[in-house]
Formats: sequence, structure tokens, C-alpha cells
Amino acid sequence: MNIENQIDMVNITINGKEVSVPKGIPIIAAADEVGVRIPRLCYHPDFYQNGTNGSGSCGLCVVKNNTTGKIIRSCMMKTTEGMNISTNDPQCEEARTTAMQLILANHPLECLTCVRNTRCELQSTAAEMGIREIPYTLSPTTYPHEENSLSIKIDPNKCIKCARCVVTCKVLQQVQALEIHGTGHDVYLRPIDGLGMSETPCIGCGQCTAHCPVAGIYEKQDLDELYELINNPEYHVVVQMAPAVRVAIGEEFGLPYGTLVTGKMYHALRLLGFDKVFDTNFGADITIMEEASEFSKRFIESPDTLPVITSCCPSWVNWCEKFYPDLVGHLSSSKSPHQMLGVMIKTYYADHAKIDPKKIKVVSIMPCTSKKYEIKRHPDMSVAGVPDVDLVITTREFGHMIRQAGIDFINLEDQEVDQLMGEYSGAGTIFGTTGGVLEAALRTAYYNITKEDLPDDAIEFKEARGFEKNKTATIDIKGYEVRVAVVHGMMNAKKILEEIREAKEIGEPSPYDLIEVMACYGGCLGGGGQPYAKNPQKAKEMRSKGIYADDKGAKKRRSHENPMILKMYEEYIGAPLGEKAHHLLHTHYAPKPIIRTKAERDALKTQ
Repeated sequence: MNIENQIDMVNITINGKEVSVPKGIPIIAAADEVGVRIPRLCYHPDFYQNGTNGSGSCGLCVVKNNTTGKIIRSCMMKTTEGMNISTNDPQCEEARTTAMQLILANHPLECLTCVRNTRCELQSTAAEMGIREIPYTLSPTTYPHEENSLSIKIDPNKCIKCARCVVTCKVLQQVQALEIHGTGHDVYLRPIDGLGMSETPCIGCGQCTAHCPVAGIYEKQDLDELYELINNPEYHVVVQMAPAVRVAIGEEFGLPYGTLVTGKMYHALRLLGFDKVFDTNFGADITIMEEASEFSKRFIESPDTLPVITSCCPSWVNWCEKFYPDLVGHLSSSKSPHQMLGVMIKTYYADHAKIDPKKIKVVSIMPCTSKKYEIKRHPDMSVAGVPDVDLVITTREFGHMIRQAGIDFINLEDQEVDQLMGEYSGAGTIFGTTGGVLEAALRTAYYNITKEDLPDDAIEFKEARGFEKNKTATIDIKGYEVRVAVVHGMMNAKKILEEIREAKEIGEPSPYDLIEVMACYGGCLGGGGQPYAKNPQKAKEMRSKGIYADDKGAKKRRSHENPMILKMYEEYIGAPLGEKAHHLLHTHYAPKPIIRTKAERDALKTQ
């Protein structure tokens, strides 16, 4: 948040210094604005930025209100005019130390073998606070792990009961798949009502893992299986990586947020032993060829079937199938980019390389935990007789692989991607940020509708860019008015979807023609599998700048101009939306029941 852009400001005093800050934001956020760091574990800036509170449970963020003399939790109290706050009062320091020591006394001290080691907020905050002893009896719990999800795992023994994941799931993502259960010492994190995680409404987005400060909840780890594939001489292992990975993986090695490291990434993947390195951006160009054609056809021939809603985010699709099943028919039937590239590797590339598809293993490096679920969500994801994609790892897992292999990532020389399905357009790379899919689709839809290319000076759709909650606009395509919306985060999606429902109920046309929805805030840049960031909002903003810089520097900026795409369609697929394209590149969706209690699950089993 930029305080200079705030209209309603208040004057407060923090540690004896008068400052001007936005009115009504949490004191801890105001302190962050003026460079004063208050320890925290249960607070996350995403909560107040989206109009909700955290749990106020950890007790680390206490400050002293010098006006009343009271010690208060700065994450729960809002700024008001004239407020006088001390963050380093001795009473506060003592209260924080006690709170942290109690948390540590109930936490397993397994830091060296923990998946969050050196990337753990509990670890770093304890060091920041100078905690050197725990004067209480250690009493960590021994609850069983929850591991039946394809996307995430729960370790209730490492949970510190901060409830970040619960607030994220229930409020920000409007799902409610998690709960803090029990009383006293027997309080632990679990799926709602004790169900298995795969039985809950969970959409696999992994925002719970991105917001967890410790390893209470984290992505399903697939590196052991990946090493087995790479080390098996029977397999030809092909890797691809999503647009958002190239502007985030550098953070794992100390590079600034948003640093574009595409060439280093290709080099590292070859050093790790992959046989072929392709790029999901190419798959994004295929997606646009199909999705933009689908939209253009419906826009011209059957406008009563609008809107078309993007479907490349599996968490959004899962959420729609569960919470808005009546709108499933508006989802584009196009597969997501990595699934499209996966099936083309198993068919088009296999034919070119004269390799049995059964011997090819495709690995996707994604910013997303839900992609681990997506590859197994439907038989359509195995149309070539083998899975389109065999394994998915997150950006964080990729970083771990590079470190484990002892690769000096920062000093790697840039290398080029492998050809046949490597070259991508600028439209393919902007898929990584919120608004990017819509902008990429419009660049090609304009051509499909008018049979002319957008002028170079009009190729950027500024209306789709930025991090506003919901962006809506009317785009002029040579006399055709296209009403568009860009949504990121499921809490924000509800408003747009309710508008569509209301129009249907009264027999009116949809207020929108084309809608992009991404489950994660910021789009894939803020995906549940991205590197943990100390400043999540700045990280997303800088990653977005890196993505747009990649687009700006591309030789071709429209998917339908990519020569490799055109060659592939000419040689193998035929026309977009043709019979072969539908068989390979499209999928189906269906309503899914929402289960929140064991009773609901048992009732479904008896039907």
C-alpha cells in the first residue's frame, strides 16, 4: 500500500516519532508503512488488504498504547487520530518473549530436517527476538499427518495455531476446508470435521501453504519420484516450466523479486539431468489459439452462450464445479497450457523424435500446488493413452533441487530452450500474471474477429493490468464492444459470478463477454507453490514487472504469430477447434458435491 495515495490519513506517534498513516488500518500495518518492524506470526497483510482480520492468537505483536497505558495486539487494533504507540516498551518485550517461549515449548524442534528449514517464520522470528532458552517443559504433540490430498499435506504437530491457513481458506478463498479443532493443549489443525483432505471442499490452490508461517501445512513433495524418473535410463524425461517460475525462482538464491532468469533456468534443468527442456509458454500460445478461437466463435455466432470464462487455473475450475455448478457451461473447454504442451510432447514431439510415448515422462514445474491434482482430475488428461503430464513440482521444489545438486545458479550462463516446441510469444509469457490470459486472448481474438492484427502501439491492454480486486472494461474491437472482467482470488470472484447469475435469473444477457479468473491473488505470480516472500505484495508486483518485460522484449507478441505454433497446426493438429484439436486439447467439467461434514459424506455414499 502506498501511503501517499491514501485520501483519509491520520497522524499518530510511533516510538516518539510523529507519522501520517492511513486511517483504520491495523497498527502493525501502519508500523510496516513507516519502517518499524513488530514481530508477528498470526498476522498477514493479505488479510487487512482484503477487508478481514487475522486471529490475533500468537501474542507477539503486542504494543503499548501510551494514552491508555494498555498493552494491545497491534494486528487487531486500528489506527485513529492522535494515537501514541510504543512498540519496544519493556512490558511488550517481556510479553512477547513469554509468548514465543510458550510457542516453542509446544513445537517439535526438528528444524534441520524440516521442509521449511531456513524459510520458516517461527525460526527467523525467534532469532530476530533473540530467544536463547525455553524455560518451560517441552510438550510437542504427536498427531498423525494428513496426507490423502494430491496437492497438500498437513503436519498438525508443527502447526502453531495461528489460524492463518483457516482464515485464508474460509475468507480469502471462500472454501472452508480447514479448522483448528479441540481445546486446551489438545488443539490441532485438521481438515473440516475430521474428513480426509480430498473429501473436503479443498480446491488445492495451496494458499494455505503460502500463508502458513511454519510447516503446519505444505505442498505434497514429489522430488523422490522425480529423481527416480531422471535416473531411470528407460525413460526420456522432458521438462517444462510455467511463465511465473522464471520471475520467481531467482528469489530462492537471493536475487531481487521479479528477476527474469529464463536462460539460467534452462541451463540448470539440463544440469539436473532432463533430456529435453521445453517451455510452458509455448503451451500458453496453444491455449490462446484454442481459447481465443472458442471465444471469437461464440461472440460472433452464439452471443447468448456468453460469457466465456478462462479455465487454465485448476483451482478456479474446481471451485466453480463445487460452488457455482450452474455456471460450469461457461468455462472454456481448453486445457491449461502445461496439459496442452504435455499431450503434444506425447504425440507431436514423440512422432518427430521417434520415441514411444510410453517411454516419455513429462514433468511440469509450476507456481501452483493444484497442478498436482489437475494431472489426474479427468480421463481427458490421458488422451494419448498415457498421462499428458506425469509429475508436477512447485517452484519451491525446483529451488530445492538446484540447491541439493550444488548448482551455482546465480553464475550460470544463459542457455536457449530446445526447439520444436520452445519458442514462445509475449502473449504466452503474460499468462503468469493476473490479467495476462485475458490480454493474450484479446490479441488473438482481435485478429480472429477482424482478420487484422492489432497495431503494435495498441497491443497492450492496460485495462487488464494491475492488482485491483476486480477489473472490468469495455474493449472496442473495430466497432465490436467486448465487455471483459479480470478476477483474482475466490472472494473477489463471487461478485462477478453473482452478477452473471442475476442476469440469468431475469433473462438478461450476461454483463460480460470474456472473463479471466485466477484462484490466487496476483494470478500465478502469487501461486501456492511460489517462493515464500517477506513482502508478498512487493514480490507479486515485481514479478509482474518481470513478466511484462519479457513480453515487451519478445520478437513476436501474439500467439497466432508464433512460427512454431503455426507449423505444429499445419503439420499435425489442423485448424483450431477442429476434430483433432478437440480430441487432444480440450476437456470437460461437471458439478461436484460440497462436503463439509462426515454426515454429508456418508449420505452421499448411500445414494
